[in-house]
Amino acid sequence: MDYKKQLAKLIALDGFSQGEIESYITPAAEVAFGDFSLPCFRFSKALKKAPNAIASELAASISAKLPDFLKAVGAVGGYLNFTLDRERAAGVALDEVLTKGAAYGESGEGKGKTVCIDYSSINIAKPFHIGHLGTTVIGAALYRIHKKLGYNTVGINHLGDFGTQFGKLIVAYKLWGDKRGIEADGLRALVDIYVRFHKEEETSPALTDEAREWFLKIEKKDPEALELFHFFKDTTMKEVEKTYERLGVTFDSYAGESFYNDKMQPVIDELKAKNLLTVSDGASIVDLTEYGMPPCLILRSDGASLYATRDLATAFYRKNTYNFDKCLYVVAYQQNLHFKQVFKVVELMGHDFYKDMIHVAYGMVSLEDGAMSTRKGNMVYLSDVLDKAKEKSLAIIREKSPDIKDAESIAEAVGVGAVIFSALVNNRIKDNVFSYDKILNFDGETGPYLQYTYARCNSIVEKAGIESKTAPDLSSVAGEEAYAVVKLLTEYPEVLRSAKEAYEPSFVTRYLIDLAQAYNKFYFENRVLDENASVRAARVRLTKAVKLVLKSGFEILGIQAVEHM
Repeated sequence: MDYKKQLAKLIALDGFSQGEIESYITPAAEVAFGDFSLPCFRFSKALKKAPNAIASELAASISAKLPDFLKAVGAVGGYLNFTLDRERAAGVALDEVLTKGAAYGESGEGKGKTVCIDYSSINIAKPFHIGHLGTTVIGAALYRIHKKLGYNTVGINHLGDFGTQFGKLIVAYKLWGDKRGIEADGLRALVDIYVRFHKEEETSPALTDEAREWFLKIEKKDPEALELFHFFKDTTMKEVEKTYERLGVTFDSYAGESFYNDKMQPVIDELKAKNLLTVSDGASIVDLTEYGMPPCLILRSDGASLYATRDLATAFYRKNTYNFDKCLYVVAYQQNLHFKQVFKVVELMGHDFYKDMIHVAYGMVSLEDGAMSTRKGNMVYLSDVLDKAKEKSLAIIREKSPDIKDAESIAEAVGVGAVIFSALVNNRIKDNVFSYDKILNFDGETGPYLQYTYARCNSIVEKAGIESKTAPDLSSVAGEEAYAVVKLLTEYPEVLRSAKEAYEPSFVTRYLIDLAQAYNKFYFENRVLDENASVRAARVRLTKAVKLVLKSGFEILGIQAVEHM
């Protein structure tokens, strides 16, 4: 039941619509005040009455004919407070969750709307490192949230497969590379020669000129240059696909920078036609001084394109191809200015879809001893993090449950889940200093804690066996601990909507922690598999509902549900 809507129907105030009144109703700040509250301060000026007088009059009016879903209505200090009939509310909530099953939380709000989400966007021939974790799992979670709410979602991995670094890599490969060695060692072998190039380049500037020449050959489609370029790309993708598979991350498109190489000229031509391009020190720019920004560089003095040129071409391609209602760019906050410039240029070109382009910024990850750098070889590979997390998980599992079956697969699920959780537990904009001790801490508010709670629920459901035909005693799930769980279960659909609106997967993560903690408190204070059949039936239903919502939340985040731990 949509209680806010039902409560709003009980209130008639001159000058205020039912929808407006509904928007003012919020969950009560304290349990003692009930379940929902309406602050009457909002109506005081229009009605020319004191808030406490408005609240008191409304309470008296509603109490005179109390609907069956309410237990009480009261006025306290200008607030109109509503207390639900908890037994009835618990029954309705559990019926809804269990009837809808895996579809609980879904909605049709996104029907007919398309959302493009640009995330992960790894660089070819560079390591898939811990710094890529944020964009990858935040973007994937937003993809699943929008999908759950009925949107047509397009996940895009905008590969970094264009730039002078490929010229450098070709030079490095020709000097020190070995095809068999790279085929055997994969991406790490490519990174090794790339790091060596930058060390050698410091004392041999001629290497830089040679690298530029090879990149020019790639642009001109020289057969040898293209063959090496595709070799580097294939080598990278074979390795990173394994990491994506472990993270449960997929994409609908891998169209990277090189894909847009022949799609930039129409954008440049339009900029010229609309007199937006000016020349400064030989470079072609869009002057954004009027908007408090430095110029947006479109072409260098030698005619070469830049990131902005390619991102503009990308934006127009995506709009023309997908006709998106929104296009999200999950990219670190260090690129704030870049996206402001690109969006502003689209606006100046006269295209309204600039309003639908959203930069979903996230915080950076650094090492405890400083920032990461591919050039210096100062990297923490994401695959190494996942391996170490699995290793630690396996040690704990074997210590606590030596006879458990499938220990390896459980350890993989728990370890990878712990890493994903660490990237999604806090507000996305927050910076993080990467530490194995921190990321692999299995105590407190962690991924393993959630998975263990799910396994506990599953164990109870398995022990309960076939659901009893005995009518559930709803009073047994209306007590303080149980009802706290019920209220959280009813909030899940709204949490998903809020996470979508704020582009903030941590809303889901924090919600799951709250739900797990509330259920565990209920579990420790109450006997679920009670001897009384009707009490047992109600509490097992509550447990089933918690298990179902936890699993749904796991799927949103990309964490695997573990049936036994």
